[in-house]
Amino acid sequence: MTGAAALCSEAALLSGSGLVTLGICKSLNPILEKKLTEVMTKPLAETKGQTLSERAFPEIMKFAEKADCVAIGPGLSRDPSTQRLIRKLIIALRKPVVLDADGINAIEGKVRLLRSAKAPIVITPHPGEMSRLIALSRNGISRAKEKVAKDFANKYNVVCVLKGHRTVVARPGGRSYVNTTGNPGMAKGGTGDVLTGMIAAFIGQGIRPFDAAKLGVYLHGLAGDLAAKDKGEVSMLASDLLNKIPDAIKKFQSGKG
Repeated sequence: MTGAAALCSEAALLSGSGLVTLGICKSLNPILEKKLTEVMTKPLAETKGQTLSERAFPEIMKFAEKADCVAIGPGLSRDPSTQRLIRKLIIALRKPVVLDADGINAIEGKVRLLRSAKAPIVITPHPGEMSRLIALSRNGISRAKEKVAKDFANKYNVVCVLKGHRTVVARPGGRSYVNTTGNPGMAKGGTGDVLTGMIAAFIGQGIRPFDAAKLGVYLHGLAGDLAAKDKGEVSMLASDLLNKIPDAIKKFQSGKG
């Protein structure tokens, strides 16, 4: 899903990252090279289905040595080789990780491996993804979002961003934040990819993972509110939200956000 990868990486740049490199399978690299101007791309080993292959692991690990944060998930697919790659990276990476989308799908039934991570992890599930991780219904999760997020953060030693109306950000130890920005128009494909890029960018700038997640969620919702004013909730797209990140950051910095 090249759109998801593009949205995530562009969001990181718009949120302050100095350099962003998008790891992409070799055959799709020309598409992203044309689509993205400021984002750099890194062609990697691929499967027959044109997804990232487990064989890309050594090269990713080597490149990650000079990174400040690694975002894993948007657009990656559920190909078995890709999912094995994701699990190996979660355990081996020594840089903070933001785990979303197919990155979360890769640990379904294997969520305990989060405890083996060597670096901080921010995980960003929506209720459906969380339901598959903890075997609790979506309705049950929605009725007790803050408790679910806190319990998950404590149990697996991660920062948990449980998305949806009034997104909850929880950290190990019981602290949590309930977001107040955002609107129903953001319930469209691609908006979560934007959030992943924003959180990764803030971590990469030296903000602690819990604080980066809180800031990312708040500004993501604020950008969505600004986009809704221009386009309306019905017609706004993830790319509209992406384009409002600069305005959201300026508003926040001015104290008017």
